[in-house]
Amino acid sequence: MPNYRYQVKTSGGQVQVGVITADTVHTAAQVLRNQGMHVVGLSPIAAALDTGGLIAKFRELNSGRPNQKHVLDFTTQLAVMIRAGINLRSALDGIAEQTTHTAFKKTILQLKNDVEAGKQFSEAIGRHPRLFGPLYVNMVKASEMSGSFAKMLDRIAGYIGQQLETRKMVVGAAIYPCIIGVLAVGVTIFLLTFVLPKFYTVFEGKEEILPWATKFLMAVSKTMTAYWPVLLGAAALVGGALFAFKRTQVGSFWFDKSKLSIPVVRAMFRALYISRSLQTMGQLINAGVPMLDTIAITGDVSGNQLFKGMWRRVYANVKQGKKITVVLSKDTLLPRAVAQMIAAGEESGKLGEVLDEISVFYARQLKDAIKAVTSMIEPIMILIMGTVVGFIAMAIILPIFKMSQLVK
Repeated sequence: MPNYRYQVKTSGGQVQVGVITADTVHTAAQVLRNQGMHVVGLSPIAAALDTGGLIAKFRELNSGRPNQKHVLDFTTQLAVMIRAGINLRSALDGIAEQTTHTAFKKTILQLKNDVEAGKQFSEAIGRHPRLFGPLYVNMVKASEMSGSFAKMLDRIAGYIGQQLETRKMVVGAAIYPCIIGVLAVGVTIFLLTFVLPKFYTVFEGKEEILPWATKFLMAVSKTMTAYWPVLLGAAALVGGALFAFKRTQVGSFWFDKSKLSIPVVRAMFRALYISRSLQTMGQLINAGVPMLDTIAITGDVSGNQLFKGMWRRVYANVKQGKKITVVLSKDTLLPRAVAQMIAAGEESGKLGEVLDEISVFYARQLKDAIKAVTSMIEPIMILIMGTVVGFIAMAIILPIFKMSQLVK
């Protein structure tokens, strides 16, 4: 018979967690109710297989590094269990039991061990900065002081979910141009290395009547077929150099500046960084995180070196006792209207609410910008691909047509 893990409340209000064996989930629930228990949660436990079994193999394949989707699921489950009255240690134990991702399960068990050792939950998650960033840690720390842990977990889950959705939209907008670009490069290489060489014998000895385009493509084709290992190595070297350059501070700044300068995509990236920054700042202020910590975290999660520099300047001014808008009103990264609304929120004491409203507005702006970018890039990429392929085709067809006329 299958096993089920349960969370129940006794008649005295105590929460208990355990495992029960029954034919069905309804039978298990009935047995617990007959014992005078109030069932809070009941979930099946997969039967254990040996290391060669399907589940073991799946877990082995699924043992990669955990990501923010795992953190979102964990946060949502933890919020539900805490709100149901289950203590933190039991909640972590229950979530770990149901987690199939090996690495993330290990992380949850480490959190449980730290909590059992007397550490605050904010301190425990702070030991895993790759999964639980400064925003997560500081919001949890604020909830521990205010006593609104479950509510804060819901707020964090909502924030992570929206950030994942935003990232999904941006990546989705980039997929189509990348596919078209790869196809264009692949078709061009195929035509130059496999199709054009078959016409060498036809064009041989007739170079004086060949158009310049055909001569140029033949020279490129011969170079590619003769020196393809060198060209492949050079392409890999250039790609590696660009990747290494991007990881430097200068390279990262240059790439981030380019995102805000390229005409087609600058509106999309600007809306992305504004929405992310203001949403983060609004969430932290509403959670009760100190202003200096809020500004520092906002800069770190903004995702762009230019915005990070702007928030650092804001941090320096606020540390000296000045207002946030002293820098924002003079900076060109934020529209003047946004700076004015932030100033109004700062004066009225409702800065968190104002930031939430602005971030929602720019989230809509981001969606519209992504649609606009996609609609513009599609015809541009198709036009470029058609032009390249058409140029190669005409460079092959025109000399054949010209030679046929000379024969006549």
